[in-house]
Amino acid sequence: MGALQIAAVAITVGLNALDGFDVLSISFAAPGIATEWGIDRAALGVVLSMELIGMAVGSMLLGGVADRIGRRRTILGCLVAMAAGMFMVTTAHDIVTLSVWRVITGLGIGGMLAAINAVAAEFANRRRRNLSLAIMVIGYPIGAVLGGSIAALLLKGSDWRAVFEFGAIVTACFVPLVWFLVPEPVQFLISRRPPGALDRVNATLARMGHAPVEALPLVSPEEDRASLIDILKPGLRSTTLLLTLAYFAHIVSFYFILKWAPKIVVDLGHAPAQAAGVLVWANVGGAVGGAVFGLFAQRFALKPMTIGVLLISSVMVALFGAAGVRSLSGLAALACASGLFTNSAVVGLYTIFARAFPTHVRATGTGFAIGIGRGGAALSPIVAGVLFSAGLPLAGVAIALGMGSLVAALALVLVKLRLNDVK
Repeated sequence: MGALQIAAVAITVGLNALDGFDVLSISFAAPGIATEWGIDRAALGVVLSMELIGMAVGSMLLGGVADRIGRRRTILGCLVAMAAGMFMVTTAHDIVTLSVWRVITGLGIGGMLAAINAVAAEFANRRRRNLSLAIMVIGYPIGAVLGGSIAALLLKGSDWRAVFEFGAIVTACFVPLVWFLVPEPVQFLISRRPPGALDRVNATLARMGHAPVEALPLVSPEEDRASLIDILKPGLRSTTLLLTLAYFAHIVSFYFILKWAPKIVVDLGHAPAQAAGVLVWANVGGAVGGAVFGLFAQRFALKPMTIGVLLISSVMVALFGAAGVRSLSGLAALACASGLFTNSAVVGLYTIFARAFPTHVRATGTGFAIGIGRGGAALSPIVAGVLFSAGLPLAGVAIALGMGSLVAALALVLVKLRLNDVK
């Protein structure tokens, strides 16, 4: 791994952290918005869901764009959309306008997530590829922890708008970083053959410390005509659908902890500030789990490891509600353990996305799975709320939501993967 490769992977970590920051920023800002505008919980719920809708659409549509025009261009465009969306939120004075800008922000995040997974895979070398993808994924919990802490500090001296102003500035700072430090990956240039591809490949190889090549390898007709339909053709259809189901089902379990843990802790008799601390521990566990998974993935088979952590994830999510623990330290420990295994499974799935889909549809396939999966993120808190309203006890709800990871493990068992090196 040369300096350029390390820098590119490091930047994808920061870009993924923007997602974690933005998710918690709207949660921190929501009480201030509700108080200032006098809106009820139903209206606030609509605002909170707008970004998820934008992310789902952005992942599915812009992933394909990244496979056509390039990863670098797509990331830069998404960063501009994100920065503009975050800044313009501060000018909104009604629910409709605010919702529009949250959708635009979500579109940018969704497209960026599909592209950075491909970038991390294509800049990493063979030995460090799984670790690089794992480190990229743990940017999310890192951004959530740091973002939540920064948002709390900003809200002490300013109103809710300061959170989004800070987010817009940080997002804008990534534009020059991507512009100068993340060239178009060699694999993409070879696959798609844009004008001047050979010169651009050699320029990137030179920055990576490699000798130039005299000619580019031949491209198959399938690669030359790559489109969204390709991931649903017979050769990739079952892989695409099963991986999408696995990601969707697991995200249902993943977001149950992230969205409901604070409310559950408060209902057990603890203060809201203490409940927020439990959520921080869930994200700390997620960061640690992702890093550890990446280290182990360098030595052990990827698919069996992912299935294993999905099974443990199902158990840990169920235990969070069914173990009968009421002490704050016990709840924090369970949240940390749940976050460790749920995020490890996300790392495994992201890594499989990067290696299951060929170069010409890598961002398309990843974006499709992530986009549908974000539906699981939106569905998770709704399903939990319905089950609670139906009179199901906490233990029953936790067991039911934990089943998502079990379904994901079963889907992954059925996936026939040829996990060859990313090319």
